[in-house]
Amino acid sequence: MYKYEVIVYWSEEDEAYIAEVPELPGCMADGATYEKALKNIQVTISEWIETARTLGREIPIPKGKLIYA
Repeated sequence: MYKYEVIVYWSEEDEAYIAEVPELPGCMADGATYEKALKNIQVTISEWIETARTLGREIPIPKGKLIYA
């Protein structure tokens, strides 16, 4: 399991839970339940990292909890 912060919220527009990883640009997943969104984001994080490696891009080190104003 990855150590990146994940933000999960309900989207009325999509009628699904959305999971986002702020440290990995564009890394998002959805799910019919909160738990499914969390499960799906783990797969998406893995794919994001694999793609970044293939393209020779830097992979951010997880910072843990981010601070927002």
